[in-house]
Amino acid sequence: MPELAEVEFFRQKWNPGLRQKVISVHLHPQKRIFRETSTTLLSRAIQGRHLRSSHAHGKQMLFRFGSDVWLGIHLGMTGKLSTASASHIPRPHDHLVLRTARHSLIFQDPRLFGRVRFALSPQPPSWWTTLPPPIHSPKFSKKKLEDICSRRSRAPLKALLLMQQFFPGIGNWMADEILWRSRLSPRTHAGHLSQKTISNLHTHIRKICHDALRIIGKQGSNPPRSWLFLHRWKSGGFCPRCHHPLQRAPIGGRTTCWCPLCQPPTPLPRAPQH
Repeated sequence: MPELAEVEFFRQKWNPGLRQKVISVHLHPQKRIFRETSTTLLSRAIQGRHLRSSHAHGKQMLFRFGSDVWLGIHLGMTGKLSTASASHIPRPHDHLVLRTARHSLIFQDPRLFGRVRFALSPQPPSWWTTLPPPIHSPKFSKKKLEDICSRRSRAPLKALLLMQQFFPGIGNWMADEILWRSRLSPRTHAGHLSQKTISNLHTHIRKICHDALRIIGKQGSNPPRSWLFLHRWKSGGFCPRCHHPLQRAPIGGRTTCWCPLCQPPTPLPRAPQH
């Protein structure tokens, strides 16, 4: 599933359509990506308006047309945005195509796990404004991470990092990368972390998010081989730091990859002495 950096990369794919007027809309109204969305109202509202701006937040995107039309897109597992010529003929999985005089802005989703939202309002819709603070913003402080670990003290760190209400945009590979860089076992419970360890985890969360946005989000490149990223995808890989065989197991409902030497189990806190 596309994560924070990949979403930013795909957001920019519609940049050629900025300041261009939508002259026609092609969509597949019966597809589940339009659940709870009136495709008739969407088509009427967007047609004739100019694409004014675009934003990414975690795994979601928001596009503004004119002064009061908002289009929200979640890519799901297989969704992609792309741009083609104005003469582009929609393919079976091109479920939304916005055509301008110069380009076709395409949302493609073969497995239909994505979602298209629509709102007509002078202000951004509530489903966008109520999203949690971006984890690479100043609002994601060490104190906030301490509070999250306290509230979800029994959650394994891998499962915790996948909770979008706290860490919008972090998915499977980013969670593994963060824990590997922080030298924390993915099975460690959040409530077992010291303040020093939480501070270290906070530093690596923000560092990896910034680096991923720079390398993947802007350049469309893979991270360097010094990251876990390129070594975690298939069995038989080795830790790029200590060269020990990597381990894999389901944690938090997702296949998790870690180095048992670099990420040993965290000792349980000692019980208070009486």
